[in-house]
Amino acid sequence: MILSGLSPLLRMPLVRDMTRDSLLKMDPETAHGATITALRLGLAPQQDGPDPKELRTSLCGLELSNPIGMAAGFDKNAEVPRPLALMGFGMVEIGTVTPLPQTGNAKPRLFRVGAAEGVINRMGFNNDGHDAVFARLKGQRIGAALGVNIGANKASADFVADYVLGVERFADLADYLTVNISSPNTPGLRDLQAEEALKRLLGAVLKARSKAKVRVPVFLKLAPDLDEKAMDDIAKAIGGTDLDGLIVSNTTISRDPVAGEENAAETGGLSGRPLFNLSTRRLAQMRQRVGDLPIIGVGGIHSPQSAVAKFEAGANAIQLYSALVFDGLDLLDRIKRGLAVAVRNAGATGVAELTGRQVDDWAAGRATL
Repeated sequence: MILSGLSPLLRMPLVRDMTRDSLLKMDPETAHGATITALRLGLAPQQDGPDPKELRTSLCGLELSNPIGMAAGFDKNAEVPRPLALMGFGMVEIGTVTPLPQTGNAKPRLFRVGAAEGVINRMGFNNDGHDAVFARLKGQRIGAALGVNIGANKASADFVADYVLGVERFADLADYLTVNISSPNTPGLRDLQAEEALKRLLGAVLKARSKAKVRVPVFLKLAPDLDEKAMDDIAKAIGGTDLDGLIVSNTTISRDPVAGEENAAETGGLSGRPLFNLSTRRLAQMRQRVGDLPIIGVGGIHSPQSAVAKFEAGANAIQLYSALVFDGLDLLDRIKRGLAVAVRNAGATGVAELTGRQVDDWAAGRATL
């Protein structure tokens, strides 16, 4: 990736590292805001030239130049989807967006677990609401697949109704929608993963989708904190629907991977490198249950090797976010190059051929990274 979007000084590796180190010295939420501002101002790397042909793939009818997306949570309010696309992401997922604006939980609510390259957040779906986000996105063509991650307001009397409103508002604007029922930071939200509640939710959401002008793909984002029965129930609930795919997984409430580390006792969802093995095992276990249903793998991707492992565990595409905090924005380019090499080394012609090559090992816990 040639950093053509930066001034000559900012293209220098030492300066980029100093910028990243400076951000790591800031309060995490302040650093995030500074990053969004920099992207808005055009102070970010831009991809110069096409992606390797090995990375082209199709996902639910979406033709992607590469299968790597920016995960939801980074650009909550659709402030910088185009700069992210110019960086070289094949997908950009904004949100989570709720019908009404909400401030989220009290600060501080974002914490680094630095030694483990993890992040804990209890943001609480802070966002500007449907109206503001819709106004920013209306008429935009960003150059990548645009996903809108929809959620429910904390004070809502009917979570399902909030998701229906999200579908109705964004179905004709987004390239895909994500129904986020797996954040641990909205009380009661994860209860929608239970079989009967999930059937009701999907029935309402997919009915709302059927009224849109264009059939937009709908993904369901799951938590990694699911046991075997819960995964069985989810597979059963979605089996008779025309849901387009899954995103596995959201953050975890477990602290086993970071026990004893600084900030590990903070409440909220843990993401980043410590989440990788758990989220990848759940990905493989859901792959075993849902057959060929498309799955986007997310959680702990931090290197080309971890990206390859997500595909081998059953992913059709991947997303990342937290690792960029510690490794910088050029991690995207390194992952792309690593994926292209992995495809060639496997004697394959495209990244899709990596999907599921080690699904049984990951599902059984025999594979780790």
